[in-house]
Amino acid sequence: MVLEKINNPSDLKNLNVSELKTLAEEMRAHLLSVLSEHPGHFAPNFGTVELAIAVHTVFDTPRDKVIWDIGHQAYPHKLLTGRLDTFETLRQTDGISGFLSRDESKYDVFGAGHSSTSISAALGIAAARDVNNDDFKVIAIIGDGGLTGGMALEGLNAAGDFKKDMLVILNDNQMSISPTIGAISKHFHKLISSRGYNRLRSGAKELINFFPSDAKALAQKIEASLKPGTLFEEFGFRYFGPLDGNDLESLIPILTGIRELTGPILVHVVTKKGKGYPPAEEDPVGFYSVSGQFDLKTGKSLHPASATPKYTDVFSRTLIEMAKKDSRIIGVTAAMPGGTGLDKFSEAYSERCFDVGLAEQCAVTFAAGLATEGLKPVVAIYSTFLQRGYDQVLHDVCIQNLPVVFALDRAGLVGADGPTHHGVFDIAYLRSIPNIVSMAPKDENELQHMLKTALTYEMGPIALRYPRGTGTGVKLETESKPLPIGKAEICHEGEDLLIVALGNRVYPALEAAQTLSKTGIETTVVNARFIKPLDTTLIVDLAKQIGKIITVEDGVLMGGFGSAVLEALAAEAITDVRVTSLGVPDRFIEHGDVKTLYDRYGYDTEAIIRAGVALAVGV
Repeated sequence: MVLEKINNPSDLKNLNVSELKTLAEEMRAHLLSVLSEHPGHFAPNFGTVELAIAVHTVFDTPRDKVIWDIGHQAYPHKLLTGRLDTFETLRQTDGISGFLSRDESKYDVFGAGHSSTSISAALGIAAARDVNNDDFKVIAIIGDGGLTGGMALEGLNAAGDFKKDMLVILNDNQMSISPTIGAISKHFHKLISSRGYNRLRSGAKELINFFPSDAKALAQKIEASLKPGTLFEEFGFRYFGPLDGNDLESLIPILTGIRELTGPILVHVVTKKGKGYPPAEEDPVGFYSVSGQFDLKTGKSLHPASATPKYTDVFSRTLIEMAKKDSRIIGVTAAMPGGTGLDKFSEAYSERCFDVGLAEQCAVTFAAGLATEGLKPVVAIYSTFLQRGYDQVLHDVCIQNLPVVFALDRAGLVGADGPTHHGVFDIAYLRSIPNIVSMAPKDENELQHMLKTALTYEMGPIALRYPRGTGTGVKLETESKPLPIGKAEICHEGEDLLIVALGNRVYPALEAAQTLSKTGIETTVVNARFIKPLDTTLIVDLAKQIGKIITVEDGVLMGGFGSAVLEALAAEAITDVRVTSLGVPDRFIEHGDVKTLYDRYGYDTEAIIRAGVALAVGV
């Protein structure tokens, strides 16, 4: 086994091409073995095996700095950098991260879970190198989907102007999560189908004859064989490619030759998503990330689908139903049609669904433009990704008070994806913005009503947040009805304790109330429904009556829902109450099983019970 002998990248330099090819096969087999048992990003990593081998063979890592754009293409990198023995713990509680983490390895030069950051980070590292009079190489590896993000283009623009020595490797598989869209993608397709690319592929092994006697001559020969004046050359980069990113025999010597060049360089490699595993090659979207065990031969899941619908599915189905009755409803997403459920909306109303690529800022302001013309845009986006469009929410939507609907999927803790993906900040970062209404359903049935509420609200922007995964299993009503804005719901009554719960914490609060009742503590449970405007009247009146309050939310406590309740009590000069707020503490939460994390950070059912007992007995 070649893979077992690789403790760090320096071990690669003693292997010949045949051995490196064997290593690539063994790496794919190991990826398949682990990912068929444990959830993780799948198809992107099967495409970057040879690329990771080539980069770590050619460059002197970790002295040379390799910055991967997002970690979902970097599992092969992890296998080559000392994490083979711990790879089976990938994305599990207390295991290694599915993304890049500076705390985890010195080879993870720059942490990344969101796309399009690598070029700017690499440029900063290259500039720091020059300030410090150092001489290492800097390499950024970015996917073609990542290049649709505005920050990547900003990085290219600055790098071409600063003229630092750095290499950008564009890993082109024509995919982000779904197929890459937009003008840039069409430009790449034109390059790949060009005579120059086909000529280079057919002649690559002849070009290798220049190596190693004259590496620069090799690079110049490659450059001369291709059509000049590409998009990247206009940015100030020397462009090489497209190259076959899954061909080690040509990739290693070509990168070796290019390594000797100076200035900003861009190498365009073409890889196959899911390469080496036929089911993933045939369905790279379905195999972007696997969620559980599957049969190795067929690629079919070994777990039957849950009868309980996912929140995303309920959102999608409800939006389609409402769009049948209202032609003004428009769907907007940022490269996540499948993840947000807008793929099904697009199938029904293709002319009313828009995917802007991995460009959340564009998505938000695009929706604002739609709203100015009387349409009803619904921006379906993960909570963690809307962070990237914060200024657009504030500046382009809320200041102008435009009726844009934000459907925030994956709100709260999301589990294995960890700190870059937990959707725990949206309550706090939206609550402080004037004009916006924000709400969270307790279950999938209430999600239907909240989407109806949002689409009938004409006074300005409105957001609804809902969690990842399956719903609670409640019966779905056949007709959605708008809820009164800013009105909470009393779910259970008792005189000893008040629990004000938000979203997916309502049912744990009700379970806690049942247990507390057995100990003689009778509890009122309020489903807050609205974060903003808060039902101040109800909460203040109950606070005066009961005097002991627990707030619980699946979000950060700092500036979150509990803070909103405390502010409401302070505004009414209510000081003779005791309040305990449960939620995410002031720290970034690691990846892991969601139930374990709820327990670890003290806002599951048992934590609510403990807090209730402590308040009731005056501890």
